[in-house]
Amino acid sequence: MIGVINKFLIATICMLVAPMAVLYGFNHKLFPGSTHLSPEAMNLWSGIVAVISVNVVIAFYIYMAMKEPSDKHEPDPKFLADAKASLQQHEPNTSSDRAKQE
Repeated sequence: MIGVINKFLIATICMLVAPMAVLYGFNHKLFPGSTHLSPEAMNLWSGIVAVISVNVVIAFYIYMAMKEPSDKHEPDPKFLADAKASLQQHEPNTSSDRAKQE
């Protein structure tokens, strides 16, 4: 459980820091080629790259979640019992039951 929380916190921090770092880099002309851009183009490209950086962080977080072993997580027994009872309670009517109701 602690590992999952740690991964979530790290991903959250990266989603905040990555776009800010991109914007800072563009505004202070730290990226190659950004010195020749007009202010409008620099704003456009810094925004696009910032959005892409957040999407990369999200994709990496999803990848890490998919790599998490599923056998070490056990579902809550009470939740399973309630879910099974709910499914049995709401089973669809069969054709013979419908005929009796009419």
